[in-house]
Amino acid sequence: MPSIRDDRGYNQGYKPSMSVEIRTRRRCDYMASLMDKSPGASIMEIGCGTGLHSYILAKSTGLQVLGTDICGPFIETARSRYSLPNLRFETLDFNNRTDIDGVLKGRLFDNVVGDGILHHLYYNMDTCLANINRLLKPGGKIIFLEPNFFNPYCLLIFNVGIFRKMARLEPAEMTFTKKFIGEKLGRAGFGSVKTEYRDFLVPGIPDFLIGPSIAAGSVVEKIPLLNMTAQSLFISASKLKAL
Repeated sequence: MPSIRDDRGYNQGYKPSMSVEIRTRRRCDYMASLMDKSPGASIMEIGCGTGLHSYILAKSTGLQVLGTDICGPFIETARSRYSLPNLRFETLDFNNRTDIDGVLKGRLFDNVVGDGILHHLYYNMDTCLANINRLLKPGGKIIFLEPNFFNPYCLLIFNVGIFRKMARLEPAEMTFTKKFIGEKLGRAGFGSVKTEYRDFLVPGIPDFLIGPSIAAGSVVEKIPLLNMTAQSLFISASKLKAL
């Protein structure tokens, strides 16, 4: 699958195609269906890359959206591609207190979202989730979509050295299970945790296969055990307490 690389040479997303755009819009629709969209509510996207998710969410919800990424060139691209009155992009490492204080200046959010972000921080997950907790208002929601440990493709590229190298994964990237993330979220002050096996639309497939893939996937998602082969874990939770 053709990929977008960051300024360190690691793959961080998929190059534009019809399947990638449809996949992204479906994922944004899912995020929007779960988040707080009351008047004045806000969204922070962690790991926004070149900005498409943040743009779609800003346009579809009308909420104030801040797209953030640790990669400066990605943020420059996002700013050049997408412009809305309720959309802003900033280079930010949400695990760096200096960055947080300098960019956010104490601002908190009703919703913090990300697509394929938490698995980059597998070995530092407790600290990562605690920092996300601090970005949220009381009762705020998180919605993350992450590679599924049981997906055959993920099992291969994340656990076999030669395939990790071919996929240009970061050293700290690793998939995880429902049990793993559920326990981590509980310790980080989150409740109402929901994890689902979702999405069988493969990025980069021929356009004529997109419809059949979505249709077949919607059926398999409802079949126990078979649904465990889905591409992603769709994860949501609410902040119960501050850390």
